[in-house]
Amino acid sequence: MREESRVVLFIASSLDGYIARPDGRVDWLFQDGDYGYDGFYESIGSVIMGGKTFEMINSFGEFPYKEKECFVFSRKTTVSHPDVEFVSDDIADFTRKLKTSQEKDIWLCGGSEIISVLMAHHLVDQIILSVHPVIIGEGIALFKNETGDWPLRLVKCQSFSSGLVQLGYDVV
Repeated sequence: MREESRVVLFIASSLDGYIARPDGRVDWLFQDGDYGYDGFYESIGSVIMGGKTFEMINSFGEFPYKEKECFVFSRKTTVSHPDVEFVSDDIADFTRKLKTSQEKDIWLCGGSEIISVLMAHHLVDQIILSVHPVIIGEGIALFKNETGDWPLRLVKCQSFSSGLVQLGYDVV
């Protein structure tokens, strides 16, 4: 086991920086290809996400991350699901402990509130961003203003015939 797992934000956004419409819909996301998802998914051991992201993903039908350890940060104590563990602990403290207990990387699946907290606590190690060539005009921003200034090092830039561009950054 390595000393500490990385938290990787693997996420998509519109060209104007939104990860979802104001109501949480992601109908503008391309579904025509893998865009590196399968390889990334094999590289992770667990998934972390916020309650709103979980509700959106769970509404699609069968829960897609059954074979991974999945943690959902939620203030609702009455929520239960057979494939996830709901966590009401401090997000940053929980994530610090998780990083030292995992053999594989941890996928920060979303949403923007969890991303902001983990960025503010210097707990995101890598960002893989798939920018879809669409402008949706309004919605849920990928990054909130309170995340601060973050120097990043570009480690990957790949374009696809669909117009999607995937950027990979290490957080310096």
